[in-house]
Amino acid sequence: MKGRLLEAAQAIGLVLSDAEADALLDYQGLIAKWNKVYNLTAVRDPQQMLTQHLVDCLAAVPPLRRALEEQGAEAPALLDVGAGAGLPGVVFAILHPQLQVHCVDTVAKKAAFVQQVAVELKLPNLRGLHARVEGLGQGYDIVSSRAFASLLDFTTWSRAALKPGAVWLAMKGKEPLEEIAALPPEVAVFHVEHLQVPGLDAERCIVWMRPSAA
Repeated sequence: MKGRLLEAAQAIGLVLSDAEADALLDYQGLIAKWNKVYNLTAVRDPQQMLTQHLVDCLAAVPPLRRALEEQGAEAPALLDVGAGAGLPGVVFAILHPQLQVHCVDTVAKKAAFVQQVAVELKLPNLRGLHARVEGLGQGYDIVSSRAFASLLDFTTWSRAALKPGAVWLAMKGKEPLEEIAALPPEVAVFHVEHLQVPGLDAERCIVWMRPSAA
């Protein structure tokens, strides 16, 4: 498993340290353990979980790093909306100790799981929030989601959480042309970034958005 993870990361353009790889695999182990009670994911097979969850989220790390560098925030913060089992938020937190990552979900047990991950993996920069995203105040440089909701709902519900200059990072499968067309003038799509996920025979992309002056 570790060899497959390291190879996939390298194909994406990431060099994982032993500690990072171990933390990612420990996180997957926690998902599998808690899944029996909390039904965090429909994926049960460890090999499929590695590809469909960990590697899939790792593919978004280089684009995230680029966005963080462009923003240049001294203490950047990311909000992962509808985080569920913490994907991609926990992966981002493991690989970016300087990034404050809050995973928000309306389901209490899912937020509690993320809190447990933070404790067990000793990630002081990770926090699980049981809340509605609409109720969170302005305070995030990047607001992310993965297979959460339509782009319209995602941006509408989370708009108040954006700092000035912040952006939305929406992980999607196939490029969601209809969802993009349904966005209001107040939301500008400035880049659709297609991702290659090693071992996954499916389309993946990130829709990057920001509030517009319209």
